[in-house]
Amino acid sequence: MATRDTNVRRSRESSLQSEESMRALEELRLLSEEPRMKSTGPMVSWESELASVQHSLKFVLKLKEEFICPICRGVVLNPQQNSCGHIYCFHCLQELLTLHNGTVKVFKHVFFLQVFQDNCCKREISSLEVYCTNSPACTSVLTLNHLQEHLRSCQYEQLQCTNPGCRMVLQRRYLHEHLTNTCPHRSEPCPRCRQLLQFSLIQDHMQSSCPEVEVDCPNGCSQKIPRHKLTEHRDSCPEVHTDCSYKKFGCSVQGTRGNVRLHEDTAVNHHMLLVLRSNAHLEQQVEVLQEEALLRQREVHSDSLLIAGLQNGIRPLLQQSNSHEHSISTAQRTLSRQEDILSSIQLEIQQVSRGLGPSLKELEQLRKSLDAVMEEVLAAEALKEHLGTLEEKLKHHSGIFDLHATQFSLNKEHLQELEVMSYDGKLIWKIEDFRKRREDEARGQAPCLSSVPFHTGRCGYKMAMKTYLNGDGEGRGTHLSLYVVLMPGDFDALLPWPFRQTVSLSVLDQSGAGNHRSLSFRPDLTTKGFQQPAAESVSNIAVGFPCFIPLNILETSQNHVYIKDDTLFVKVKVDMAGLDQL
Repeated sequence: MATRDTNVRRSRESSLQSEESMRALEELRLLSEEPRMKSTGPMVSWESELASVQHSLKFVLKLKEEFICPICRGVVLNPQQNSCGHIYCFHCLQELLTLHNGTVKVFKHVFFLQVFQDNCCKREISSLEVYCTNSPACTSVLTLNHLQEHLRSCQYEQLQCTNPGCRMVLQRRYLHEHLTNTCPHRSEPCPRCRQLLQFSLIQDHMQSSCPEVEVDCPNGCSQKIPRHKLTEHRDSCPEVHTDCSYKKFGCSVQGTRGNVRLHEDTAVNHHMLLVLRSNAHLEQQVEVLQEEALLRQREVHSDSLLIAGLQNGIRPLLQQSNSHEHSISTAQRTLSRQEDILSSIQLEIQQVSRGLGPSLKELEQLRKSLDAVMEEVLAAEALKEHLGTLEEKLKHHSGIFDLHATQFSLNKEHLQELEVMSYDGKLIWKIEDFRKRREDEARGQAPCLSSVPFHTGRCGYKMAMKTYLNGDGEGRGTHLSLYVVLMPGDFDALLPWPFRQTVSLSVLDQSGAGNHRSLSFRPDLTTKGFQQPAAESVSNIAVGFPCFIPLNILETSQNHVYIKDDTLFVKVKVDMAGLDQL
């Protein structure tokens, strides 16, 4: 009996404990679903945005254990505390409720007790100082609640290009330059027609459809014509096949417009003969028509006389008697037929007259056209003589201009070389646009950069530096490569060979700390790179360091700054000890 009472009591306690657990679980579910609650609620904006980088945050001071969520082991965001003093992230409790919905045996010490938002802990956590997530490139230190606001303007934040079709991801400080100048998917106006197109499609547009691009004439003439003027050009193209303009006078010449014009200029006499023959033929036709008109007029006159005689014969018969009415009717019918014949004859005469009128006008127009052609021939002959004189003058002046242009180019190159010339065996080389040039080199464009020449004295060795920004040989893609090359000089015949002086190459620190990176070498006298250059226009083989400095060290700012404002300084120094000046 006692055992049965004990079992009943234990069953009741277990039932009460289960009911409390279910109530706590339901309270937590309602807490996660309620949009805004007085004591607890969803995380505010900066805490929601920091959830993705919660485990990668770097605090200035070591994070206290009490600020670490026991579920996710990251810094507590929007801290929730139960009466036992445990602190959890709000979103961690939400995930637990979702994963274990209806289960009581998960974190009972959380579910059984009341959960509330710990505002005091929240203030302490929000005021903790952290490093920017883009450190060490970004050196900013700020409080946790201002981190996300800083990241919205941090110049080292990685962003994706917004141009459609471009998947490039780069830092915010390079984004504007990329969007406006380097992105192949940016929109640019066509340099000819100014139509806005995707940059990568502009070349195809200019080659196939741009109306302002000048293209070769499809008929084979030497002119270049804007694409939209090809139809208009056909009316004046010298290579289009056409007939001689005197075809209607009997000229059968056909060919290109230029040859036909030349034919028209040279065959003036022939064309004049054709025009004269046409005129003579027309005059003969006019004479024939005139003779036919005279014959018709004579026939009309004879018919008129005949009609007049008949009328005179009919009058007496009418006066004699009505018995002759049948004869008169017959005579009247005859007279009517004669009148019809006369009308048709008159119509034919009128038609002949109309035909003679246009022929005479055409003859007059031909005479005027012939006079105009004679004047054009005389003007063309005078113009040819003037063009020949101008062509001779143009050839003479073009030759003089080419000589001056060549000499100017040589003087300009020599002046630029003299402005930066060094004669003390030292040279500091400033390389701007480092990253763009390195990217161009990685794509196979301009693989090597060369400095201006420098000398070991006024009459000394002539040398220059060469560099591969993306590495050369075994250092390709991983190191900066630096070399020195001996160049043909004006005084090589007076200098001792092979070259024996020690050469130092350096990458200069721009931070002011003087942490320069330097390497030196002493010439190997057996190699061809230090022998006297064989020809005036051919330099020796470059000698130096293919793995001078790793690119990750070159571009990383620790206790040195080798690249500043996208600029690199490289120095070469020749040891002048033991080198006698001439």
